[in-house]
Parts: sequence; C-alpha cells; structure tokens
Amino acid sequence: MTTYQPGLLHASYPAEQRRLGRIVLLVVVSLVCLAGAVGVVILAGQTGDTRGAALALLFATIPVPIVIGCFLWLDRYEPEPLRYLVAAVAWGGVIAVAMVLPVQLLIASRTDASDSTMAAIVAPLTEETAKGLFLLAIVLRRRRELTGVTDGLVYAGLVGIGFAFTENVGYYANIYAGTLSDEVSGPGAATGLFIVRGLFSPFSHSLFACAFGLGMGVALVTHRRWLRVVAPVTGLAVAIGLHALWNGSVVFGGPKNFLLVYALLFVPIFLGFVGFGSWARQHEGQVLVRALDDAAQRGWLHRDEIPWLSRFGLRRAALRHARRVVGKPTAKALKRYQSLATAMAFSHDRVLLGRAGPQGEARVQWQLAAMARVRPFILLPPPLRSLLALPRVVGPGPGWRPAPAWGPPPPPATLPPNTPMSPPPGPGPLPPQNP
Repeated sequence: MTTYQPGLLHASYPAEQRRLGRIVLLVVVSLVCLAGAVGVVILAGQTGDTRGAALALLFATIPVPIVIGCFLWLDRYEPEPLRYLVAAVAWGGVIAVAMVLPVQLLIASRTDASDSTMAAIVAPLTEETAKGLFLLAIVLRRRRELTGVTDGLVYAGLVGIGFAFTENVGYYANIYAGTLSDEVSGPGAATGLFIVRGLFSPFSHSLFACAFGLGMGVALVTHRRWLRVVAPVTGLAVAIGLHALWNGSVVFGGPKNFLLVYALLFVPIFLGFVGFGSWARQHEGQVLVRALDDAAQRGWLHRDEIPWLSRFGLRRAALRHARRVVGKPTAKALKRYQSLATAMAFSHDRVLLGRAGPQGEARVQWQLAAMARVRPFILLPPPLRSLLALPRVVGPGPGWRPAPAWGPPPPPATLPPNTPMSPPPGPGPLPPQNP
C-alpha cells in the first residue's frame, strides 16, 4: 500500500521549476499576442482608411466571444489553465497563420496551381496541419493538460477560432478595399461577407479542427495500441477533408452548391458535434460523482459533501451560504476546496482506469493534502439527504479497478459538512492551483 509522503510531490514538481515554467509561458504567450495584435492591425489597414479597418476588426471580433464561450461551457467541470487556453487562441491566430502564409506563398510561386486549387487543396492541408500542431505540442510538452476527448475538443476549438479571427480580418479588409473581388467593395460588401462568415459559419474553422481534437482525445484514452495511431491520423484526415469540401463547394460549385453542401452536410455535422459535446459534458458530471463517491468510501471526504462539489447549481448555493453566514474569506476557501476536490476526483478516476501516468497517484496525494489544508476553513450548508440531489452515478468503464489498495490514509479534516465551525477571518495561504 502506498503511504502518503508530504515531500513526494515537491520532489517531482519543484516549486522553482513550476514558477519558471509559468513565467516563461506567460512571457512567450504575451509576446505572441502582442505580435499578433500588431499583425492584425496591419492586416486591417489594407482597407486603406480608418473606417474600413475598424469595420474589419469589428466584424472579425463579434463571433469570437460567442464561440469561446461555447467551448468554455464545455470545459466547466475540469477547466484547463487560463494560460493554456490563451495560448491555444494565440497559436491559431498568430503562430498557425505565420506557418501557413509562407508555405502557401511558396507553393503558389513555385507551381502553376490555380486559386481554386490553392483554396480547395493547399489551404486545407497546410492550415489543418498547422492548427493541429498545437495539440501535438501539448501532448509532448504538457501531457497532463490534455487528458481526454473533452480537452481535445476545447483546445482544438480555441485554436480554430483564433485562426478564423485573423483570417476574417484579412477577408473583410480585402473585400472592403475591392482586392478580393472586382465587382463589389466598401461597407456593403464587407457586411455581406460578414453575414456569410460571421453569422452563418462562425464555427467552421473550429469544427474542422475539432475533428483532429476528437482523434487526439480518443488516442489518449484508449487502451488499444493501434487506435492510438489510427485515431489522430483519421482525425487529421477528416479535418482536412471537411475543410477541402467546404472550400471546394465555394470555388468549384458557386453559391448554390455551397448552400446545398452547407445545409445537407455541415449543418448535420455541426449539430452532431453539439450533441456529442453536450453528452461529453454530462458524462463528465457523472464521472465526477462516481469518483467522489469512491473517494468518500475510502474516507478521503464526507459523502454529504458530494452534492455541494458536483452540481453547478448546488456549488453556487454553497458559496452563497458561506458568504452569507461567515463572509467572503470562507466563500473563497470553499471555492478553492471545490476546485481541488474536482481536480482530485478526475485525477483519481484516471488512476483507477490506468490512464494517469507515473505521477498519477502522487498527484492525487498532493490534491488530497491541499484539500485537507483548506477543509478547516470552509462551511457547507446542511446535508442534502435526498437521492435526487445527486446525478446518476455511471457504472465503471473498461479498465476500472474497483478497490485497489493504494492511496494515502484519510486526511485529518474529514468533518461532516454541517459541523459547527468558527473559521478565522481569512483562509490563510492556499496551495497553488496547479501542482
């Protein structure tokens, strides 16, 4: 049986290395975003006047918060670190574009490829590959930040919206200036293109990228070796194929053919991804309850805490209760405790499924120790005895080990949530969010 050793994770995750890695990532992302902002302004300046540049930037920006909000909604149970989410958008909007443009210009200058061939073949190949490299970089550099299908969809979708933003600025600027078409130009032309790209297809680049994100997610959770190779390759091929079909229906078939392909193919595919995303989010909630229930059986937390940790409505109600009864410091500690318990539950579930990696058990121990330090400073509402308070607990999946003899002893502060307490004015120093 593994015993809890307080210094174990500090040896595996030195504070200096964590701090240095975060600083380097923040600096790099900040510089990339700054370079991207300058590039986007220059791109918008192709309109030739301030009004046109402002209009191009406005039209390109409108869909961004909507699309990002949808993917953040999908990521609510186990949110990814903000710096990595920003890095995904920056990769799509700056780095992927910087990779693609020179390659496409080189191919166009060295070959006799027509504009239609460039749009229907070269663009999908180069753009989807450049977008997909971000997920590959995450897996190689920070494997524990991409743990399944939901993470793959979220990161891929954010890379896609970053790429679409920069591309849209270029499209709106060029059609405003009349360089995209000899027949139309000005605000009316830019508005018409915005209706097509910004209102009817704001998810297009994210949708293409999500095919590869889905393939990467499947490769990370499967126990079949062949599927670990086939899934991402298939996902990339599907992403390129969808992109090629999208562009090809425009350049070869004209508006009528595009509308037909859009209505009969892409709308059902989009609805399918929406349905799959909703199912994946609901499934994550069920897995969270299952893992918390297993943790409660091991004595790591009190079972009456589970509703206040697993359902968003009850989590908010618990925070309001703590803020009203004691004050903001206790509510802050409770929010931290909820976040730690969620992270611990998903880490524990991955350990039970054999997908946690060599540091999986140590990470759960760190999270339990952090929960134990915060637990004396929180206050939860009275327990909910109704079984309706909990979502349905899903059964174990393939590879589930129901009662392995591992894990630390129960932490010292597993008090019932309705135990009377008198917390200090503040929760004191809290452990860092990400070990």
